[in-house]
Formats: sequence, C-alpha cells, structure tokens
Amino acid sequence: MPIRWDYREHLQLAGYVLKWLAIGLPLGVVVGSAVAFFLWSLDEVTRLQWEHPWLLYLLPLAGALVGVIYQFWGGESDRGNNLIMEQIHEPGGGVPIRMAPLVLAGTLVTHLFGGSAGREGTAVQMGGSLASALGRILRLSPADTRIVLMAGIAAGFGAVFGTPLTGAIFALEVLALGRGTFHAIIPCLIASIVGDQVNSAWGIGHTHYSIVASGTIAADPAVVTLDWLLTGKIALAAIFFGLASVLFAELSHGLSWVFKQTIRWPWLRPAVGGCLVILLVLLLGRRDYLGLGVVADPNDPTAVTIQSCFRPGGAAWFSWWWKLLFTAITISSGFKGGEVTPLFFIGAALGNALGQILGAPVDLLAGLGFVAVFAGATNTPLACTIMAIELFAPGNGELLSSGFVVYAAVACFLAYFLSGHSSIYPAQRKILSDSRHNPVAPLAPKEPTQQTPAP
Repeated sequence: MPIRWDYREHLQLAGYVLKWLAIGLPLGVVVGSAVAFFLWSLDEVTRLQWEHPWLLYLLPLAGALVGVIYQFWGGESDRGNNLIMEQIHEPGGGVPIRMAPLVLAGTLVTHLFGGSAGREGTAVQMGGSLASALGRILRLSPADTRIVLMAGIAAGFGAVFGTPLTGAIFALEVLALGRGTFHAIIPCLIASIVGDQVNSAWGIGHTHYSIVASGTIAADPAVVTLDWLLTGKIALAAIFFGLASVLFAELSHGLSWVFKQTIRWPWLRPAVGGCLVILLVLLLGRRDYLGLGVVADPNDPTAVTIQSCFRPGGAAWFSWWWKLLFTAITISSGFKGGEVTPLFFIGAALGNALGQILGAPVDLLAGLGFVAVFAGATNTPLACTIMAIELFAPGNGELLSSGFVVYAAVACFLAYFLSGHSSIYPAQRKILSDSRHNPVAPLAPKEPTQQTPAP
C-alpha cells in the first residue's frame, strides 16, 4: 500500500494550534486573573457574613437591589449561562461585556448576605463575557466566535475549581446532550490550563478532599482491582444520585416559573426569595445551608459542610434535601451565583447518608455523590469522571489501583443516564434524545430530501 502524506495538512494543523495559542494565552491570563479576584473577594464576603450574622436579615433588601440593577441595566446579561450557550449554538448579538462585573457584584452580594449559591456560574459567565469581548476586538468569524466562547467557559470553570482538564471537557460536553464538539479541544485546553495556572500564581488555593483507598489493594500497583459487592452498592447509590439531580433541576425550574407567574415585578422576586431563606433558617434553627457550604463557620465548627460529609456522622440524614431547597429558592428567585458547588454539597451529603445505609465507605460515597449529582444535573458524565480524578486522586496512587476511576465512571454515567433530559441549563441542546430513553430502538430512517429541479 503506497504511503500517502500531505505535508500541507500538517502545516494547517500547526497553524491552527499556533493561532489558538495566540488567542488562548491572553484569554486564560485575563480570565484566570478575574477568577482569582472573584475567589479572593468571595472569601472576604463569606468571612464578613460569619462575623456579622445579622447581615442575613438584610438579604431581601439586597436581593431587591440586585433585581433593580439587572432590570434596568442588565439587559441580556440576566440570562446568564444560557445566553453564552445560545451564542455558541447560533452566534448573534454576542455576550455583553457588562455581564462580567454585574455577575461578580451580584454573586458577592448573594454571599455577603447569606444566600445559598455557588461560584461556577459566576466564573463561567465572566469567562464567556471576556471571551466575547476578545472575539469582537479580534473580529473573529462566527465559527471562531463559537470556539472562543467555549474556551472562555473552559478557562472560567478550570480556574474556579482548580481542575483544568475537567474545565476543557466540560466546555465541550455541556453544550449538547449526546454529542461532544471535540474540534475545539485544543483551544479549550489551552485556555483552561492557563486560567488555572494564573489563578494559582495569584496565590489562590482550592479546598482539598480526602478519600481513603477502598477495596483490596493489588500487590502490583499497576493492576486495578475491583470489589464487586462495593461496585453494586455504588450502582445502587447512583440511582439516587440521578434522582437527586432531577429533583434539583426540576424544582429550580418550577420555582422560577412560580416566581415569574405570581410576582410581576422582577426586583421583588429575590426579595421574596430572601424572606423564604430567612424563614427556613428560623425553622431549622441552623445556618448550615447558607453560602457555599464548603467549610464550616468558625463560630459553629459542628456545622454540616462539604468537608464534614466525608466523615461518618458529618451530615444529618436530610442535609442533602435542605441544601437543595435553600439553593433552589435562592437561585430561582433571582439571586446570582452558581449551582455547581451546592450540587457538590447535595451529592456529598446524600452520599454520606447512603454510605451508612448501604454499609459502604462514607468518604467514598460522599466523593462519588459529589461528582455524580453534578453529572446528572448538567449531563456531563465524562467531565465529572475526570473531575473525580483531578480532585481526589492526585498523590494517592492506592486510590487509583483500588478501582476508584471505575467506581467514579459507574456513578457518573449511571446518574447521568437515569436523570433523563433534566438539566439546570435550559439552553442545553438535546441530541440523540430517543436513544437514551430507548437505547435499543433503531435509528429512524432519514426522510428523503426533495430535489429542486434544475431550471
């Protein structure tokens, strides 16, 4: 067989990589720096909230203020992540640059006054907004505009969680159910890695979680061993992880619809949502489910947090439900922030409870719930499996040889599959939808196209 080699193809590919290096490097630097400032500011406002608990009672007023700002000056920015996804699918008016400062300020206000929200949405929106501005400056084509927006998502996500590979895969996978647009993997990877490294260079760290290796460790560390009984328990837990992701997504969308149908004035919706959050705190007599929930308030070291969920007794049986309800009310009423860190909390707390019920290692189930509920709510099982490796496996070779990667894949892909088409992102496209609900159904035949007769 003759060897066929066209050097021009390789020159074109090299040019593609160099082009996106030139675009991705400054994009990663800018987005990484913006995320670093955001994370530093978030730590500061969280500390103020802990030091001045009475700020919670100003949450309705703060929500009304954010609502007024977005109503009169936000424009399309109020659509958040969904606007970025729609612009990737069908580039049009672009993502306004004012989205970045607005969502930054709105998220800090949410956390300063005790709202239950995350940080992913803010980082992604900042990344998308800055990427769109760069695209306009460089006068990129519609095809390149799609890619630069995806790279902005990757940079924001990778930097905010310290998971650059996950950020790149997430940006590709989140756009459409059942189809990954892997042509943009190089630009996304460049932007995500640079964004994460720049964030670290600013001295911003990330929370570390520990899982003890479970199962029998092989004598040869290169051999992966599985505990089949444990694998079955994880598969059973994945069913509940998937259902929890559906409950969060549908409750959030449903509450958002109720707020919009019953409250005419947009600025009043977060004010009412803030009142509901205060009532829930008074009902429970605890503040565990406010804010990010990553680490405990120094004034209450017994509070339930994501970190506490990794140890037996570190969460109540229904901690996952209370965090789910607090966050759904906060986000659906109009407060700014993300859903992903609360999803981590929900998954870890549910994993803690299931670990005790099923007789499985609590830290392992908490870690798998951490990523699997996120996978089901965003339909990104591959990104979440990789996230499990980036978050829990570094420096722990025994965890890898114990079959952890397989356990993570089982949890994430089953939770994704069983969550159906629910998603926290309404703008997410549904591709190959029938094949998930009926995997054995044959593909429908293509309809014949009508040929226009030649003149």
